[in-house]
Amino acid sequence: MRHAAGGKVCAEAAGVARSVRRAWQGPGRERDLVVLALKATLAAVLAWSVAAWLLRNTLALMAPWVALVLVRTTVYRSVAWAAQQTLAIALGTVVATAGAMALGRPVAAMLLVLPVMLLIGNWQHFGEQGIAGATSALFTLAGGEWSVSIAADRVLAAFLGAGVGVAVNALLLPPVYLRSVHEAAGGVVRECCAVLEAVADGLQGPWQYEQAVRWQERARRLPGLLRGLRSAVEWAEESTRLNPEHRRRAQRAAGSGPLGEETLRTLEDVADHLQGLTRVLAEAAADSSAARCVRHTGITRPYADFLHGVGQALAAYGRTVTGEDTGEARRELERTLRQVEAAHEDLRARLAGRPVLGPAAMELSGSLLAEARRLTRRLCPGETRGGTDAPAGSGPPAR
Repeated sequence: MRHAAGGKVCAEAAGVARSVRRAWQGPGRERDLVVLALKATLAAVLAWSVAAWLLRNTLALMAPWVALVLVRTTVYRSVAWAAQQTLAIALGTVVATAGAMALGRPVAAMLLVLPVMLLIGNWQHFGEQGIAGATSALFTLAGGEWSVSIAADRVLAAFLGAGVGVAVNALLLPPVYLRSVHEAAGGVVRECCAVLEAVADGLQGPWQYEQAVRWQERARRLPGLLRGLRSAVEWAEESTRLNPEHRRRAQRAAGSGPLGEETLRTLEDVADHLQGLTRVLAEAAADSSAARCVRHTGITRPYADFLHGVGQALAAYGRTVTGEDTGEARRELERTLRQVEAAHEDLRARLAGRPVLGPAAMELSGSLLAEARRLTRRLCPGETRGGTDAPAGSGPPAR
């Protein structure tokens, strides 16, 4: 037990050391957190200094507390939370002051005011800041002094802290989270390529059912990565709202803006087609006679080469949407797709020249060709989706 606890402590210490090293070495999530912590500290100190100068010291605490919690991960969130929190604090302060002045006893006022403020805090327009109303009411009642002037000063301190917090977050290194989008997109592309490579390598020989099931299980994990990518895109788009420096910092951080909706749909379709392909192969492996017939047609090895080509095209596509040497990546994508199209036509010709296959083998071969065609079409620039003429994967829009 003692050794296990010691191992956990060492692992945690090693993790902290790695985070410190990454924050020191260059841009990343760790450095973003350090910058955010320093900005929050600066906002709290400034709010305290201004509030102590303008208000009585017993009320100055409200300003740095509000400023500290409002230096958030995006400027838009800081502004939204500032509006919600100051409204909740003002309401809680006014209601608590009225209750204390009417009842004259803090405990009696707490029994009356706190349940009311906790219920009001669930109002959807307060968002996550509804609890601030009950908290400010508690601070007011526990302070021991109640008057209209004190309540006004307390609300003024909250507004002062909110203003300082929002100003510091918006004007001092406002956060733009494009890097995490490109990292998430790169992760999706790499995993899709890894699935393609695993299937292609497996098709070089007689694949087994257990092997095909592993391909299918790996492909089924792709939607989880895609949900993370979509969340990162939404976060990055929010970080550019109300951000006075988002264009310059976006270019410096990643070289381009957040991924477009069409790019997201392209990656989602690729993942969906990979799930379909691995499902077909798993079903074929379960029917050994059909798999044997297809192997005898001699198309499995060319099909494996075709999948290797699709993997190369997908890797090039990934570089076009993450801003890594976009011009060269586009040229490589076009070149690789031409080779993939030729390989697909060769597969069709091979099947057309074969003698009549059994129904199961024909169904399997047709399904493999259909999934291959869907993959290549989805990566081709200018290909349609659902009958529209929108480009399928032309990279992120200019911002």
